[in-house]
Amino acid sequence: MVDALAHVLHGLRRTVRLRQRPAVAGQTLLESIADTQLAAFKSKPDNQGRVMNDGLWRYTRHPNYFGECCVWWGFYLFAVAAGGWWSMISPLLMTFLLLRVSGVALLEKDIVERRPAYRQYIEQTNAFIPGIPRSSQKVVIQG
Repeated sequence: MVDALAHVLHGLRRTVRLRQRPAVAGQTLLESIADTQLAAFKSKPDNQGRVMNDGLWRYTRHPNYFGECCVWWGFYLFAVAAGGWWSMISPLLMTFLLLRVSGVALLEKDIVERRPAYRQYIEQTNAFIPGIPRSSQKVVIQG
């Protein structure tokens, strides 16, 4: 029984080890692409006051934070492969901070006041986890 459990755990660790490097590399690339896209958008004077909703930003309002979060979960795969399942506190804490404290919540607290077009972006685009944009039809409100 103990040998069977050890064999299963060894197989699980091997599977995790094979996936950890590509996962961390891929998520680091995602974060870098998002940051590069945003920097290019901000560098154009015509975009002053506009909302970035192209590239990765079309699928999530915070692709850079999503990438950062996934990097932390990728590091957790390294820890699990070494037997450090208990280190799950790190990616859980980073996910919480990115969603509720310093990342998404802080940035979106008053952005609609500064950029009114952001309200439509919120209605169409997932906040954190990438997804297909919702209807792009503009609602006309008559007053």
